[in-house]
Amino acid sequence: MISNKNILEVQDLKTYFYTSRGAVKAVDGVSFELKKGETLGLVGESGCGKSITCLSVMRLVPRPAGHIVGGRVLLEGEDLLKKSEKEMTRIRGRRITMILQDPMMSLNPLFTIGEQVAEPIRIHQKLGKLAVWEKVIEMLRLVRIPSPEVRMREYPHQMSGGMRQRISGAMTLSCQPDILIADEPTTALDLTIQAQFLSLLKEIQQQANLTMIVVTHDFGIIARVCERVAVMYAGKIVESALTRELFNNPVHPYTIALLNSLPKMEVKVDRLYSIEGQPPELHALPLGCSFSPRCPHVMEVCLKNYPLQKEITSGHYASCWLHG
Repeated sequence: MISNKNILEVQDLKTYFYTSRGAVKAVDGVSFELKKGETLGLVGESGCGKSITCLSVMRLVPRPAGHIVGGRVLLEGEDLLKKSEKEMTRIRGRRITMILQDPMMSLNPLFTIGEQVAEPIRIHQKLGKLAVWEKVIEMLRLVRIPSPEVRMREYPHQMSGGMRQRISGAMTLSCQPDILIADEPTTALDLTIQAQFLSLLKEIQQQANLTMIVVTHDFGIIARVCERVAVMYAGKIVESALTRELFNNPVHPYTIALLNSLPKMEVKVDRLYSIEGQPPELHALPLGCSFSPRCPHVMEVCLKNYPLQKEITSGHYASCWLHG
């Protein structure tokens, strides 16, 4: 159930990476809000800043190159960017947690499944040894792992890709967090296992009233699990709306191009639509709108000034000179 109260507010977030070629503006003024029980989808091409936005919210930006240089991240009114590292250690895993892209890389091959699921439980919950293992079995059952008493003694390499992704889910959900960030949660899975995992994730969200951020390239996943969607390009959110509204009435040329790139079962074409050109180098962004070098509707004003965000309809925002 989605409440009317914001649980997370990200305001003008900026994360830069300082390199020999200059400052790479990976996240450049991102703002969004999330209500309790809501799911927000972040979508866009690779390199547009989706994952770094989520890592910035978690305060896990790779150092020493990466720095959060501005903005606020408010978790129920508390600014996470002002917290000490010790305070953030208590918040990560307990109040806000993250499923990483590749479960084979995020799971340690040297430890059993049970040991890895137990770790966040030991850190954040004051439970005895027996209670910890009972909680591990409970979490494995929650994510539909068969024979959890046996599986908890096995290692990641003994699991399929779908099983490993479920193990990652068990680890992140073990301490009953308020917010779950799923970064490309189905990238390594085939279509059948994708559908099963998404159904499981949605079911668990409804049971626990989880708030979720889903990072993906796949508009099919957005349509299936997200109430709202934000489209990112070159470190900025260029359009955001309710999912149904965005699909029915996209207004930013980049959003329209992404949707046109999707294959349509009812339309026969010789060649799929593709977006001309490449995303800009983030250390040398063009003047004006970052999408202007690839935009079929580019105007002179687009080359000089970045467009301010405009409300198209209630709750539907876009940054484009075509709309004021």
